[in-house]
Parts: sequence; C-alpha cells; structure tokens
Amino acid sequence: MPTFQATATALGLLLMLGALVSGLARRSMLSLAALFVLAGFVIGNGGFDWVDFRARSGFVEDLAFAALIVILFRDGLEVEGEMLQKTWHLPLRKLVLAMPLTTVIVAAAARVLIGLSWTESFLLGALLAPTDPVLTSSIVTNERVPRVVRNSLNLESGLNDGLALPAVLAFTAALSTDSGHFVWWRFVLQDVGLGFAFGLACGWVASLLLPRESDRPLRERIPSHQRSLFALGVAFATYGVTVLSPKGNGFIAVFVAAIVLGIRRPDVREHFERNSEQLVEIVKLGIFLVFGTLLTVHAFTREGWAALALVAIVFVLARPLAVWLSLAGTRVDTPTRLFMGWFGPKGVASMTFALIVLDRNIASGTRIFDLTALVVFCSILLHGVTDTPGANWIARRAERLGISDGGGEEDAGAAGEAARSG
Repeated sequence: MPTFQATATALGLLLMLGALVSGLARRSMLSLAALFVLAGFVIGNGGFDWVDFRARSGFVEDLAFAALIVILFRDGLEVEGEMLQKTWHLPLRKLVLAMPLTTVIVAAAARVLIGLSWTESFLLGALLAPTDPVLTSSIVTNERVPRVVRNSLNLESGLNDGLALPAVLAFTAALSTDSGHFVWWRFVLQDVGLGFAFGLACGWVASLLLPRESDRPLRERIPSHQRSLFALGVAFATYGVTVLSPKGNGFIAVFVAAIVLGIRRPDVREHFERNSEQLVEIVKLGIFLVFGTLLTVHAFTREGWAALALVAIVFVLARPLAVWLSLAGTRVDTPTRLFMGWFGPKGVASMTFALIVLDRNIASGTRIFDLTALVVFCSILLHGVTDTPGANWIARRAERLGISDGGGEEDAGAAGEAARSG
C-alpha cells in the first residue's frame, strides 16, 4: 500500500482505538504515546514494512519540526507571569548547570561503553541533554501537581530544546567533512541571542495586533476558534521569521513568543487551550507513529549490551545526578529533586536533532542516530508508564504536606522540613 494511504489508515485506526481506551489509560499506567510508537514499529521498518518512511527524507524532518513548533508554543502559553517571577531560578539552574552536566556524563559513558570519539560522544550527549515537552505534558498540565514543579519542568523543557540545538550543530559541524570555517562562539551568540530577540519582538507585536474583546461590539468580536488560529499562526510565523537571514534559533523564538503573548494576553491563552487540545494531541501522536516506523531491531541491537548500559546511565545516573547537583543549596527537598530528576524524558527534540545529524556528511551519523533512537524509545516506554503514577504520587504528597498551589521553592522547602520533623 502506498505510504500516505497506509499511514492515514494506521493513524485513523489508532486514533479511534486511543479514544476508546482513553478512559482506561487515565486510570492505569497505559500510555498512548507508547502505544503509537509500538504500532509504528509493527507496521514500519522493524515489523511488517507496510509503511516505508526514510529518516533522511525531508518529510520526516519537516513533520518533526512542525510538531515541535506546535508543542513548544502550547507549553509557552502555559507559563504564567506570576509564577515566572517566583520560579525562574529553578529552571535556570537546571538549564545552566544540569544540561551541561548531563551532556558530560552521557559523553563519558558513550566514550567508555560505545567507543565513540570524544567529539562524537559530546554530540550524543548534546542530543540527549534536552527534555521533551511532549512526554512531560501530562505532568505540567495536571493541576494537582504543585505549580513550582509544573512551571519548573515546563520552562526547562521548553527552553532546553532550543538551547541544545547550538551545541548539536557545533559538534556536527566539527565532525562534518564539509564544515569549512566554523566559529562556535559567534554561532551561539547569533543563534541563541537572535532567538530570544525575535521571540520577544514577535510575541509583543502579536499581542498588539489582536484586538481585545472589550474594544469591539459583540457582533464584531473575533470568534474563539479564530483567535486560536491567530495564535497558531504566530507560532509558525515566528519560527519562519527567526530562521531567515540572519539565522536565529526558531525553537527558542517560538517558546519565548508564546510566553510573551500568554502573559500580555491571557485571553489568547484561554482560547488556545480551549480549542487546540485535539490538534496538539493529533500532532503528538502522529509524530510518535512516524518515529515508530523508523525503528528496527537491527539498529537497536547493533551495539549490544553496551547500548543498554548507556540507556541505564542516561536515566538512572546522568539526569538525576545533574538535577540533584544543580539544585544544591536550594530549599527544594529530596523527593521533589528526585521527581524532577526522573522526569527528564527524551523525545521529539532529540529525534529531530538526530535527524539533522543523520542528514549531514558524518561518518558516525547512523550510529549516533540509532543510539539516540534507542534512548528515546526506552524513554517513551518508561516515562509513559510512570507519568500518571508519578503525578498522582507527588500530588498526594503535596496535599498531605500542605504545599499550596501557588507556592514556590520556599513552600517546597518548608514542606520538606515538615516531612522530616513529622
């Protein structure tokens, strides 16, 4: 069957199945993301080969980019101004300290276990450093989870995707045979700096362009779904404008623009949340289905037990240790640190960046892509199974210790002291 027809059939049937089991999934450890990945594996290159996507194809890369833009924009709108003022220092610590530490630990493990060169190892570490806003969405959108945790994970997962890209591209350029002259510090300043600048500008302009509901008569007001479409247009326009010459980081720009627009226009956030849930869900599940079709048993087993040891280090040591050290000196208690350390899933961003690496002229590109795919696959399964129980656990703990929904680091620290003394 041609690829489009097969994909449309599989996506349609899986969406129907997902809707039918959604109630059960909420009450159990089932994960629709894991279900779609496994289904893609069965019908794709690793199974019956009914659908034949190519990792190097422009379609797969464009689809991953589009999914990341939509998801980052949605998560950026979730950031509230009040909590941004109170909780910025926790995600900042994780971005400035935990991300580089994670990269170093993963790189050292890849060097020892897999035998990659140091540059290749640091490239793999940079690919696996960012956390995924898709797989943390069930945590950051669960209102029972303390807001300090939700906002910290949301800000971190939104910004680290864009912040990881300069490192990925820098190491890729260093390994590429046709990289030419590459000045890494100039690239980082341009990539990250322009990303923030364009995001601030686009979000501010968009907040002015959309008329407020109170400024127009009732019959002339823009309908709710059209306001949601306006917001979605802002996301893609911001990305497009930012990556044009002079090139900036479009993912950072999208996330920052969403934060600015959501803070300046809370009404836009409300309309987008009300009307975009189905779109975001379809985009999320669609990209996981396509990702599943790219997986093969041979790619997963090529490195043997060393690859599985690397996966264990990524989840059990690298991320938790990096988060633990980055939050040293804060009042965040041990259970909260461990919770945020565990929920650093790898997903759309890591695979999107790995596709970029695969498309470059790098001798070890396929090996690095396969290792990244294995880690992402395991992350989808492990974090997909533990997100609902984890969210319920920390919510019950917050309720038991009296952590207020509007609390910040001080509330978390006070609750930890109460738990130790009680």
